[in-house]
Amino acid sequence: MKLCKEFLPISKEDMRDRGIDQLDFIIVSGDAYVDHPSFGTAIIGRTLESQGFSVGVIAQPDWHSAEDFKKLGRPKYGFLVNSGNIDSMVNHYTTAKKVRRDDLYSPGGEAGHRPDRALIVYCNRIREAFKDVPIAIGGIEASLRRFAHYDYWDNKVRRSILVDCKADLLMYGMGEKTVTQIADMLRYGANIKNITNIRGTCYMTNDISNIKDAVIVPSFEEVSTDKKAYNEAYRLQYYEQDSIIGRTIIQKHGDRYLVQNRPQEDLTQEEMDMAYDLPYTRTYHPIYEEKGGIPAIQEVKFSIISHRGCFGSCSFCALTFHQGRVIQNRSQESIINEAKLLTTLPDFKGYIHDVGGPTADFRHKACKKQEVYGTCKGKQCMFPEPCKNIIIDHTEYLSLLKKVRNLPGVKKVFVRSGIRYDYLIHDKNEAFFHELCEHHISGQLKVAPEHVVPKVLNQMGKPTREVYDRFVKRYFEINKKLNKKQFLVPYLMSSHPGSDLDAAIELAQYIKQMGYTPEQVQDFYPTPGSLSTTIYYTGVNPLTGEEVYTPKTQEEKDMQRALIQFAVPKNYNKVKKALIKAHREDLIGNGKDCLIGFTPGKTGYQGKHKNNKSKNNSSSKPDTSKNSSDRNSNRSKKTSNSKPSRNSNKRNSTKRRTTY
Repeated sequence: MKLCKEFLPISKEDMRDRGIDQLDFIIVSGDAYVDHPSFGTAIIGRTLESQGFSVGVIAQPDWHSAEDFKKLGRPKYGFLVNSGNIDSMVNHYTTAKKVRRDDLYSPGGEAGHRPDRALIVYCNRIREAFKDVPIAIGGIEASLRRFAHYDYWDNKVRRSILVDCKADLLMYGMGEKTVTQIADMLRYGANIKNITNIRGTCYMTNDISNIKDAVIVPSFEEVSTDKKAYNEAYRLQYYEQDSIIGRTIIQKHGDRYLVQNRPQEDLTQEEMDMAYDLPYTRTYHPIYEEKGGIPAIQEVKFSIISHRGCFGSCSFCALTFHQGRVIQNRSQESIINEAKLLTTLPDFKGYIHDVGGPTADFRHKACKKQEVYGTCKGKQCMFPEPCKNIIIDHTEYLSLLKKVRNLPGVKKVFVRSGIRYDYLIHDKNEAFFHELCEHHISGQLKVAPEHVVPKVLNQMGKPTREVYDRFVKRYFEINKKLNKKQFLVPYLMSSHPGSDLDAAIELAQYIKQMGYTPEQVQDFYPTPGSLSTTIYYTGVNPLTGEEVYTPKTQEEKDMQRALIQFAVPKNYNKVKKALIKAHREDLIGNGKDCLIGFTPGKTGYQGKHKNNKSKNNSSSKPDTSKNSSDRNSNRSKKTSNSKPSRNSNKRNSTKRRTTY
């Protein structure tokens, strides 16, 4: 593994310097160009380059005309288009549909460098510039919008993005193997319109008579007018996203058919190593230096992606539809070599910020059966409780962390991409738990219980409150034994399907018992591809048929969020309004159980535990990071060929969710 000194060409001058008259492929991206394996443009570009193709990059082109799309000329084989590491609509708007003021993937963090629905706009401009050039779309926006889907911003069901883009192919999921297979076929003379047999792709066709063993789901016309049909389509799609048991899916759009080929085969460990061992410059292009660089690189520059996939299957996370439920991991040797490389970087201070993935401690497949039979239909690995066949073992991950932290030049190795506390607490061998607390936490550990009320947790696909409480108790016991004062920061979510005012109030009461005001609060964000979004739109869980209450008015959403932060003075009126509406005036006053006082500025009885200190020393330290109304920006901003980040929002926006 080594650093690359050259970026991929971004100008005709770069092409001349490399002796390139015509590029084989041009990648168009909604993100600024960062040549780092956490960014889809980089990993796809370097993968193609390693196969002998010449690749150029047009990053954040001016979409107001076709001129910027012409600057590298016409590619020999085609354009590869992505909107960036996050869906462009999530990137632009908050859960309240307000325009964001910043963009971590743009120069200096400035917003406004990409259009809404970037894939559609870019493809239209490319067609304007080069009428018949082959176009393949990929990345998180393409992947999670590949079927007819509910769009939160338009508040309606939109067609497959492949229809609106008028591209030739759509690549879904992680794209190294898929794009290489497409490139090879084009190199050997295939017409892109005839490339219909590659896994991990979608295409449009007029004739499906030759397609065997396919699942036909309700059409766009049906799902856009009938919520029962929408639920049925989602249910069928959900159970076919496995590379071993997944089948071809067909959805009619007008007089044509969208065909999703079977999911691409999982990368082997050798293939994973190959993708991350490629030479990258590991930084942003110098053209951005004048504006202060690209903020997103800061979170990942000294972090290492150890694996992909997640078998946690949280309902609000679209990872099942993108990276899948099966873990694909890198070898320890590859990861250690990357750590060694990081120690040679001039601004490395001895701290590796993360070694993980969508979920840090999911380093291997959930069970041995997955290797042969794929994932189980109709069952989850971790919910409602861990499957009897699941392998709960942190031994290999602990071994890896020890090896990395013992490297010369490494002072500390942190784990920041998220620990599944329910997986950890079920491990009978507590060696990893102890080592985590002793060596791999920088003062506070962030975990994601999300809620505590059963009817909400059931819709989230999250473990019970009792499991979380058990974890909290053990966490502080271990830290006390180690003589460490480390804190716990729980991520909490408001307004998720299933959460009514009563549930929000119960969560607020639990928070009061914890003894502090959380700063990390997420308003549920209905982003494309997730189970929770389907429940939000239809009011019914498509996997169970259960009717689910969902808060939809901004007034109720604001009240639920305010209840989580009931002690914040500016929230007083909203909290009071919520309590009165729910007939819980008993929680207004000076009693020890009250959430707020009779007048603003008071938050009920504080007693000996005032100043947000825990009564049992097992609360969390308030996180000093900025409040986020949508932390989970599309588990996987958790990385795009491109870590979700979780629900395709902004919680771990620049972490482990590569979404190419």
